[in-house]
Amino acid sequence: IYVTHDQVEAMTMGDRVAVMRKGELQQVAPPQELYDHPVNLFVGGFIGSPAMNLVEATLRRANGGLTAELGSQRIGLGDETLSVRPALEAFEGRSVILGIRPEDLEDAALDSDNPADRRLRGKVELREALGSEIMVHFTVDAPPALTEDVRELAQDAGDERVAQQEEGARETTMVGRFGARSQVKQGDAADVVVDTRALHFFDPDTGLGIYEDETPTKGDR
Repeated sequence: IYVTHDQVEAMTMGDRVAVMRKGELQQVAPPQELYDHPVNLFVGGFIGSPAMNLVEATLRRANGGLTAELGSQRIGLGDETLSVRPALEAFEGRSVILGIRPEDLEDAALDSDNPADRRLRGKVELREALGSEIMVHFTVDAPPALTEDVRELAQDAGDERVAQQEEGARETTMVGRFGARSQVKQGDAADVVVDTRALHFFDPDTGLGIYEDETPTKGDR
């Protein structure tokens, strides 16, 4: 048993990783399962660097399928997404917290084959060139998720994005890991492709991840 506050250490060294919060066990699972299927909002926001982008969304029925409505924008949820998260059907017309990892966002100029309903539009606020990739901070006209879990995660990580956002805000600052060839600059309009196969959904009332018809409880994994 090895105890660490460094998630990179835990994920690379551990065969099974236990995530604790204030002395309470949240989830025990292999590292990849923690990343792909976090049991709740806290685990989802804790695992990954940069942290998962979290916004408020409403699930709506459109063109025979479900869409996630974020402010004035909509992301179509394909069959592959719904097949692994059938419980989403029960949330039609309801609010959810939508999680998008930075690595599942790409400059649309580098990935032009995706349909329009798999994209977000925003404004570039900051560009950080890291050689092999570019971290792009951009705002979208969607309300941020500002639950107790989100605020605690942001405080622990020193994430100023959440601290700068207030209740009732209509814009969210998101981070995307773009390919090194991206030409976006600060102040540009950003057209961003979303990998909908890797989206995460959480119940805003319980904080639990939305997967199968029977949502797991803390510690089940």
